[in-house]
Amino acid sequence: MKAIIFGPPGSGKGTYASRLQMKLDIDTVSTGDIFRQIMKTDSPLGKKVKTYVEGGLLVPDDIVIDIIKKRLSEIPLGKGFILDGFPRTLEQAKALEKVAYIDVVLLLLVPDWIIIERLSSRRICRDCGAVYNVRYLKPKVDMVCDKCGGTLYQRSDDTSEVIKRRIEVYEEQTQPIMEHFKGKKIPFVVSNCEALDTPPEIVVEQMLKELRKLKLA
Repeated sequence: MKAIIFGPPGSGKGTYASRLQMKLDIDTVSTGDIFRQIMKTDSPLGKKVKTYVEGGLLVPDDIVIDIIKKRLSEIPLGKGFILDGFPRTLEQAKALEKVAYIDVVLLLLVPDWIIIERLSSRRICRDCGAVYNVRYLKPKVDMVCDKCGGTLYQRSDDTSEVIKRRIEVYEEQTQPIMEHFKGKKIPFVVSNCEALDTPPEIVVEQMLKELRKLKLA
């Protein structure tokens, strides 16, 4: 299965993608994770990406496309993947078509109030990027990552007003991309989350049920 997962900030894309990865034995390709790794290097590319990310700007299409092409080329032949955070522009979507055929789009629909509640209580590991929540997904040790022992922090843009604007930007950016994939007759698996404390496993099982209908799981 070659899939793209879409959803507004705080919708749980990374959480669901990682669980699908384990259940379906596929790769997850997260632009956020890739950027974090690149920024740790002292390379010209790492410095360039860091300038955009820390400035709150989108990394230019040409840089993102080249990075994703390289990452996809590393996936063993015949193994599936889920793209998380790509494509973010119509140009990126069109470039993707030249290197991979997408079987399905996974679309997460989450009310704004849930997103605001989730993100305002979100904490992230500085080292590996693992995501926690101080309300319902706490680390074993306060502000310490379970996976790598790194320090957790709160993003400066995880505030109500900024989150609302990020949701608006997401909707503005993704609408043309959604229409593009619909025009290509690519099937959509839509998942609705209406409760703040819905366990990720429930949503993942709903996704798998629909994917089985499409013979993709």
